[in-house]
Amino acid sequence: MSQTFPAISDQGLDDLRRRVGVRIENTLEPWCHEATRDNIRHYAHGIGDDNPLWCDPLYGPGTRWGGLVAPPSFLFATSRIVSGYVGGLPGVHAMWAGADWTWHKPVMRNDEITTEAWLKDLIVHETRFAGRAVQQIYHVRFFNQHGDLVSEADSWCFRTGRDAAREEGTKYTELKAKPIRKYTETELADAFRLYHDEEIRGANVRSWASVQVGDKLPTMVKGPMTVTGFIAYAQGWGGLYIRANKLAWKQTHAHPGLGIPNRFNIPDCPERVHWEPEFALMVGAPGAYDYGPERCSWLTHHLTNWMGDDGFLRSASSKIRRHNPEGDILFIKGSVTRTFVENGRHLVEITQEARNQDGELSVLGSGIVELPSS
Repeated sequence: MSQTFPAISDQGLDDLRRRVGVRIENTLEPWCHEATRDNIRHYAHGIGDDNPLWCDPLYGPGTRWGGLVAPPSFLFATSRIVSGYVGGLPGVHAMWAGADWTWHKPVMRNDEITTEAWLKDLIVHETRFAGRAVQQIYHVRFFNQHGDLVSEADSWCFRTGRDAAREEGTKYTELKAKPIRKYTETELADAFRLYHDEEIRGANVRSWASVQVGDKLPTMVKGPMTVTGFIAYAQGWGGLYIRANKLAWKQTHAHPGLGIPNRFNIPDCPERVHWEPEFALMVGAPGAYDYGPERCSWLTHHLTNWMGDDGFLRSASSKIRRHNPEGDILFIKGSVTRTFVENGRHLVEITQEARNQDGELSVLGSGIVELPSS
C-alpha cells in the first residue's frame, strides 16, 4: 500500500527541538476548569470508581478531608497537555504512553485548577510497533485558586508513522491474525467475581504500622473492554479532539493534518481509533483500544481503594506496554516493596503490573502512599 499519511521527518524533529523548555502559552481549553460535584463524579464513574469519597457529597464531610474530594487522576480532565495533546509533526499519530505524577495537596470540591506546561524532552526510539518513534515528554504543573501547587507531572506520547505501523510493524502480527474471542459464561463469571468482591477501604483505617513488605493488594479487574467503556471514560475526561459541527470544523480548519477523512470523506479526528476498529487498524493498532490516561487512572484507582480515606497518594508512575483492544480483560496486581519514613511522613511504596486474559503485559505502575503512622 502506498503511503497515505505524513511520516516523521528530520525537519519536523528539528522544529520540535526548538520548543523544548519553552512555556506553552496557548493550549486547548481543558474539559474541566473546576472540580465541581458533577465533574468529579463523572470522571470517577468514567474509570469505574464508585468510591463515596468522590461520589457522595454527604460522605466526605465525615472524613479527615471535611468534604468531597476528587480522585487523584481527575487532573487529567484539567489539562489537554498532560492528557496527550502534542504539538509538531502534523499528521503523525500520537499515543499516550505513560506519566510520572506527584501530588502535593488534594483537589477539593469546587477547586479551580490552572496549569502551566512546557515540552521537556524528545527521545527517538526504534520500535517493533512502527520502526522509528519519538517519545515526546511534557511537564505540567497544576495550581488551585489560592495559587497552591497541587500536583505536577511528566507525561509522554509516542509519535509513530501510521503507514509504517500498519505495513511494517511486527508487534501485533499474531494478534491481528487471531479470530475474535468469545468468552464463556464461566470466564466472564470469574472476572465479574472480582467486581463483586472489590473492596473500597474507606473509613477502615489502614495504618503504616500494619503494612509489611510483601503484602499483596487485592487484584482489580477492568473490562472486558468495550467501545462503550472507552466512550464512558471520554465523557468524564473530555477527550482531546471530540468536537461537533461548527466546533469540529474550526478545529480541523485551524490544524491542517488533524482531520483525517472517514469513509464519507469527511475530515474527522484521529481520536476515533478508540471507537472505530477500521481506523485503528489503519494506524497499526490491533483494534479499537482504551485511552492511555484511562489506564493510568485504573492504576491509581487500585491504590486509592487500598489506602482508604485517611491515606494520601503522594506519587504514581505508569508505563504502557501494549494496546488494550476491545475484548481484552485486564487484571491489575500490586505488592508492597518498601515502607519508610521521610520528612516525617510514613510512606509505603507499591509496585503494580497489569496483564490481560492471555497473560500479556499491558502496563507497569508504581505508587507511594502516605498512611497514618498507627
